[in-house]
Amino acid sequence: MKNFTATGYSLKNVATGRLFPDDGWMLDDASCPHPSLIRADYDARQLDPKDDSYGLYRFCDWLPVRRILKGSSAPVTYKSKGLAAKLGLENLYITFNGYFPQIGARMTTCSFKETEAYSVCGRLNPDCGKVLVVASAGNTARAFAKVCSDNHIPLLLSVPEDNLDALWFEHPLNDCVKLIAARKGGDYFDAIHLSNLVLKSDKFLAEGGAKNIARRDGMATTVLSAVTHIGRIPDFYFQAVGSGTGAIAAWEANMRLIEDGRFGNHKMRLIVSQNAPFLPMYNAWKAGSRALLPYDDDQARLDAESIDAKVLSNRKPPYGIAGGLYDALKDTDGDILKVTNEEARAAIKTFFETEGIDIYSAAGVATASLIASVQEGRVKPTDVVMLNITGGGEKLFQQGKTLWNLAPSLVFPLDPSPEDVIAKVEALFE
Repeated sequence: MKNFTATGYSLKNVATGRLFPDDGWMLDDASCPHPSLIRADYDARQLDPKDDSYGLYRFCDWLPVRRILKGSSAPVTYKSKGLAAKLGLENLYITFNGYFPQIGARMTTCSFKETEAYSVCGRLNPDCGKVLVVASAGNTARAFAKVCSDNHIPLLLSVPEDNLDALWFEHPLNDCVKLIAARKGGDYFDAIHLSNLVLKSDKFLAEGGAKNIARRDGMATTVLSAVTHIGRIPDFYFQAVGSGTGAIAAWEANMRLIEDGRFGNHKMRLIVSQNAPFLPMYNAWKAGSRALLPYDDDQARLDAESIDAKVLSNRKPPYGIAGGLYDALKDTDGDILKVTNEEARAAIKTFFETEGIDIYSAAGVATASLIASVQEGRVKPTDVVMLNITGGGEKLFQQGKTLWNLAPSLVFPLDPSPEDVIAKVEALFE
C-alpha cells in the first residue's frame, strides 16, 4: 500500500454552519431541524496532489478516506483540439472519465462513478460488520461492484430489472457482491425504494447517495483534475445530471479551490442538462421553484423509459435541500438545459469524429448542451470551459473481450412486502 496519512476534517452543516466531528459514517446533522447536506471541512487548505501512481487518491487531501483501495484511476483532463476547433473555442478542456489509454484514462468500468465508489469504500470502516447497500440506475452499480469485488467488501446492489444490461464485467465478481432488482417497468426510484426496505434491517448500511460526503468529494476530483491541469478555475462547467450530485460536488470543489488561493477567486457557471422528456429539475428550475413540481409516478416511469440516458432518471434528486443543486445554480449564476435523444445522439457522433472516442448517452447530453450554448452565444470563443465527460470508452474497452454479466439473486415486484424483502435479502448473506 502507498504511504498514506488520512487528512483531518470536520463536518459542516450547510444550512446552519455548525461544525462537528464525524463518527466515521455520518450522512446528516442530527441536531438540525430541517433537511440540509453536510460537507467535509478539511484541515488541508491547499491541495497537494500526489503522483499518478496513487490513482484517484492522488487527491486524498480532499477525500474523507481512511484507506487506499487498489485499482483506482483518476479523471484525466486534456485541452481539446478537434471539438474545440469545430465549436470555435480557444480554451475547451475535456475531463474524461472512462477508458481512453491514449490520453492516460483507465477507468475500466468506463464511468466517473468509479470516483464515487473508491472514495465511499475508502471511507468505510472495514470492521463495521455490515453490508453496504447501493441503489443504482446502472453505472453506479457497476463501479461499486468492481471496487467491492476487488477489495472484498460486502455489497448489496439494487437496480431496475430493465437496466441490468449495464452490469457487465471483464471477469466474474467475488461472491461478496449480491444483486437484487425491481421488476421490469420499474425505474431508479423503484430501486431506491427496494433498497430502503432492506435498510430496515440492522445488518445493512446505507451508502447514502448525495448525503455521503465521500460520494460528492470523490466526484469533485473531476474539477480538481481540470483545475490542476489548466492552472485556474474554469469559467464554465458542463455536465448532464440525474441527481445533480456531480454538479453540487463541482460547486463545493470550486469553493475549496478559491480558499486555496492559487487558482482564482471566481465561481464557474454550472450549466447542467437533462434528457427530455425526463425533466423534473429543469421544469422546477424554469418555474423558479426550489421544490420539485408534481410528477405523476406512471408518467415519470414512461418518461424515464423513453430517454437514451437512463442514468439521468432520478425522480427524487437532492435539488431543493440546503446545499443542493438549486443553491449551487443560484450561487454560480448557473442554468439547466434540456436535450433530446436526437440531439444527444448527434453530439455523441460529433465527439467521436472530433475526439476519437465513444462516449455514453449522458456525456452526449452534456456535449449537446455545450454545442447549443456556443451556438446561442452563451459561451464566448475565449471562455475557459470544462466539459465533464462522465463516461466513455466502453466500445473500445470491450473490443475482443468476452464479458460476464451479474445476474440478480432476487427480483421483486414494484410494491413488495417489506417483511418478505428483508427476510429474503438477509438470507443472501448468511
